Amino acid sequence: MVNNSPWNCPYRKWFWVGCVTLLVSSGTLTERKRAEQKIAHLAHYDYLTDLPNRALFLDNLEHSLSLAKRNQYKVAAMFLDLDGFKKINDTLGHAAGDLLLQGVSKRLKQTIRTSDAVARVGGDEFTFVLNDIGADENASLVARKIITALSAPFDLDGQPSYVGASIGIAIYPDDAQNTEALVKQADEAMYLAKQSGKNTSRFYQEVQRNQSSQ
Repeated sequence: MVNNSPWNCPYRKWFWVGCVTLLVSSGTLTERKRAEQKIAHLAHYDYLTDLPNRALFLDNLEHSLSLAKRNQYKVAAMFLDLDGFKKINDTLGHAAGDLLLQGVSKRLKQTIRTSDAVARVGGDEFTFVLNDIGADENASLVARKIITALSAPFDLDGQPSYVGASIGIAIYPDDAQNTEALVKQADEAMYLAKQSGKNTSRFYQEVQRNQSSQ
């Protein structure tokens, strides 16, 4: 009889189905959690290079400036634009361009200190926060180190390719007291670096001197 047979008991069949339902629900919740984590990650990190994006960079810079103000030290913001990227992207294609950006990002992360930060803020544009730099010249040394690191060829599916970097440097608190102004000034210094022959760096103070002499 059904009531006397544990193998044919309706509640056993119901329990088995219930287990499956629980497993499916658990899997659905896990997938949903992963999807939410991925969305949250993409809100703060670049999808191609996994570097912080502009929003997270500005948050990090603001935090760095708060610490610098409290502890009375200097912070450098650097703005880097690749030289020669468009030519590679146009001749070898967007897939090669993506590989190049990933390779560049890896070298940039390896070049700076763990206390500093790098972000991708545009197509071939990167920004940096250099904390507690001491003398301004130390920021220039980091810029030269970055330019040297990027000077070695990149292997793009067997095709050796080269890029350079124009870097602008702005110093807190000498050049600006807030994040937006500091990034803007580093950007202006980067354009001066491009006008000066590319593959070099310039301070925002040099932009000011150029403007005053005109």
